[in-house]
Amino acid sequence: MATCDRCGTQEPMPYQCRLCGGTYCSDHRLPENHDCPGLENWGDPNGVFDSGFDDTVDGQATQQSRGGGGGIADAIPINTGPGGLVAYFRGNAAFLFLGVMWVTFVIQYGIAPLAGITDRSPTWYNLFTLNTAHPEYVWTWVTSVFAHGGFSHIVLNSIVLYFFGPIVEDRIGSKKFVALFLGAGILAGLAQVGASLLANPGPAVIASQNGRLLISDAFSATLGASGAIAALMGVLTLLNPGLRIYLYFVIPMPLWLATGLFAAYSIFVSGTGGIGAGGVAQLAHLAGLGIGLLYGAKLKREGARAPNELQFGGGPGGGMGGPGGPGGPGRRR
Repeated sequence: MATCDRCGTQEPMPYQCRLCGGTYCSDHRLPENHDCPGLENWGDPNGVFDSGFDDTVDGQATQQSRGGGGGIADAIPINTGPGGLVAYFRGNAAFLFLGVMWVTFVIQYGIAPLAGITDRSPTWYNLFTLNTAHPEYVWTWVTSVFAHGGFSHIVLNSIVLYFFGPIVEDRIGSKKFVALFLGAGILAGLAQVGASLLANPGPAVIASQNGRLLISDAFSATLGASGAIAALMGVLTLLNPGLRIYLYFVIPMPLWLATGLFAAYSIFVSGTGGIGAGGVAQLAHLAGLGIGLLYGAKLKREGARAPNELQFGGGPGGGMGGPGGPGGPGRRR
């Protein structure tokens, strides 16, 4: 059962508006029957109605209903329109990133060892983690977002990305979703590594000598998608703080409470044990969440909305949220 956003009626077969994302009963499912804010954005300077399916159409409806035009994402020279090279991924960027995470995981623990790159070796760290020894290795800014420190780590992040990612992508479009996910993930990792360098400015060294791994006390590494996923959580929290989720598929709670508990835990642990307490990149979590909250506030000012319930398997029902508790080698995000 879902609640109509207009009249509050319990609706067993709710309708979701393509323009504003709201949930409505049969009486209020049409945009004109629930005073849809998207009706004001039907103007198209080219005289072509924009259905919202193609986020490359140069119409006001696409840009405004998905969070406004302009910005870094619109400068990305990628054609996602019909016939474009990556047209298949239009609207599916969240699932694409989910796939990239698992491909990277296979490379980390399956293919790399076959090439002589053993787990937690200097080369492994310099390929898959953003670390204090070599923060100038720009490729690790990206690879560290998709790499993970273990099976439970990637499973927890995958679950949250699966539920939250498509909702955010639907609200802001694929280009902006890609920019948000990668930007938040990279900045979260850089925040963690930068703070580690400031907190422990000694020489950060990782090397292999006579078959032994030598790591200095100043060495710190971070990997994982939790910073990026925390940003998605922040966006949804601002758009619909009352969104009902099921933490660990069992505990029902509004999203604002789950986000608050997540932030409070990271702050408490950071304050008592440091920004990398428990082998977890606590500062990266907070940085990603902060980026998401800021962007969510921008979207909310522009009239964007999120659904009242997470959808799973095409029908109404509860979802699962909360980035779980990653931990492990270096600092996991």
